[in-house]
Amino acid sequence: MSGRPSVILEAMINDFHQITWNDRLREDWAAILRLAMAEDFGAAGDLTSNALVPEDAIGRAAVVARRPGVVAGLPAVEMTLQAVDRGLHWSPQCEDGRPVAARQCVGTIEGPARGLLAAERIVLNVLGRLSGIATLTRRYVDAVAGAPARIYDTRKTTPGWRRLEKYAVRCGGGRNHRGGLDEAVLIKDNHLALGAQTAAGFTPAEAVQIARQFIDRNVSRRGVIVEIEVDTLEQFDALLRTKGVGSLCAAKGSAPCVPDAPFLPDIVLLDNMTPDELREAVTRRNAADAGFELEASGGVDLTTVRAIAESGVERISVGALTHSVVTLDFGLDWQ
Repeated sequence: MSGRPSVILEAMINDFHQITWNDRLREDWAAILRLAMAEDFGAAGDLTSNALVPEDAIGRAAVVARRPGVVAGLPAVEMTLQAVDRGLHWSPQCEDGRPVAARQCVGTIEGPARGLLAAERIVLNVLGRLSGIATLTRRYVDAVAGAPARIYDTRKTTPGWRRLEKYAVRCGGGRNHRGGLDEAVLIKDNHLALGAQTAAGFTPAEAVQIARQFIDRNVSRRGVIVEIEVDTLEQFDALLRTKGVGSLCAAKGSAPCVPDAPFLPDIVLLDNMTPDELREAVTRRNAADAGFELEASGGVDLTTVRAIAESGVERISVGALTHSVVTLDFGLDWQ
């Protein structure tokens, strides 16, 4: 595996925004929770509990993991309980991001029995979904331990759940890629293909420069990351050959160019390349002393991720973290 020049390590770029549990996540869960309660309660409420459970009955139950994993979503539990019945009290016995064993209690709920039963499925659903993502992420993170690569998520998320699911990735030890189209520039093959069909068609290097100039003119915040996807080592070499400064796009008749604007992106995404091709890209990047990071994407699963990481890339993006997750099973045990 090729080592990275120390100058690149010292000049590592800023990362994408990393999600923590905050007001935006609380707002997301509050909106989802309204839909979840409407689904479960409808117009008549919980018919079974209303028929069989006395109105003044008090219950106490433990939320228990049925199998080992990593917990995520505990802050959503208290929000759910308060929305269903303000008399319910939540006592967490764990923190998000912590590993749990099978049959381990992560918290207890006490209060009106009708409310507890009504909230049960919503609580278990959100914990199961987010903990499943955190658990799978931890498996990927553990699989690349000792290699320079970090595990990143993607935008392949459930509509409306994106920030919550990306938060769960962080609980599992992964990193967040861009949260939305407004957060960073990611020039993909379709952007280049569309550009090639116009009179002012552009190369990957020109696309990077045009994007940077657009950001300078139109985006108020600083430090917006520019990333570009390449499918072949030939495309990658074309980027390396334009290392330096200059003003290529003027000849294409596109937007006004900034003299001496940099050609290089912050990150190059190497799409569907083999471990050997990834290793060669790392070698060529290091030889050129190009100060960008390399991200591998495509064909990544738990059987391939270690070989990809050992190629020397700094980032591996994994759509499976959120689109192919298996729910971590939790149950409600009455005490």
